[in-house]
Amino acid sequence: MEIVEVAPRDGLQNEKKILPTEVKADLVRRSLDAGLRRLEVTAFARPDRVPQMADAEDLMAQVRDDPRLTSIGLVLNRRGLDRAIDAGCDEVTVVVVASEGLALRNQGVGTAAQIEAWHAIAPVARAAGLGTSVVVAASFGCPFDGEVPSERVLEVVEGVLADAPDEIALADTIGVGVPAQVRELVTGVKALAPDVRLRAHFHNTRNTGYANALAAIESGVTVLDASTGGVGGCPFAPGATGNIATEDLLYLLHRSGYATGADPALIAATGTWLAGELGLAQAPAQIGRAGWFPA
Repeated sequence: MEIVEVAPRDGLQNEKKILPTEVKADLVRRSLDAGLRRLEVTAFARPDRVPQMADAEDLMAQVRDDPRLTSIGLVLNRRGLDRAIDAGCDEVTVVVVASEGLALRNQGVGTAAQIEAWHAIAPVARAAGLGTSVVVAASFGCPFDGEVPSERVLEVVEGVLADAPDEIALADTIGVGVPAQVRELVTGVKALAPDVRLRAHFHNTRNTGYANALAAIESGVTVLDASTGGVGGCPFAPGATGNIATEDLLYLLHRSGYATGADPALIAATGTWLAGELGLAQAPAQIGRAGWFPA
């Protein structure tokens, strides 16, 4: 199984405390030391809208030359793509929100406009030699529209396939999904895009994130997002615990017989360190507290 480490972007973007660039770079290097290779390093968004990511170029300058790193930058439009290319990213991720309510609240434009933005970004990214991913956000539910039908999610996936990305990710943005939904959606996406790599992004808001991760694997997903320490959260889900924690996911995967190439002990130590940098009493992750089994 491949793990995409998202703490530097999705984790830190939703934390109130803004960390110095040097600390973010240290997080990237610690993650690489622990055996992780694909990292969502930053987002190329407006600094006034996302101040946590205002140092995107400076951060990339500090880490991009590490030969171990495959760096991912999140972009929302052509301007963001140009910045990611200039900064030296290896891949870009484009978010398309499946629900109109969250699409408008999160990006200021509806789902159709976000799909069009993807079609404008895709050929330029490929010409620049970047890998591409489309994340379908709110695939399992929306904080404004409620239930998001599977048919709607599959329509969004079908809408991006004219410029097929290298990878499609289904994201449970607010942590409401359950394994039955995961199996249904993964099966549907595989039927639409059998040659596209599948990725999943889960939050553990309602303690279903790890069950969903296992259901995704068993349904054919080969890449999972996770955040060291379980840091982050969704601004639209008050009290959310954030992404599934990398170290806790590794416990589930390794004890279930899946190899990842990552060192859980080093990642757990990084999670504890990161919580301290953020001023948290403790990381949301469990393994840093409970320890591995057997010891």
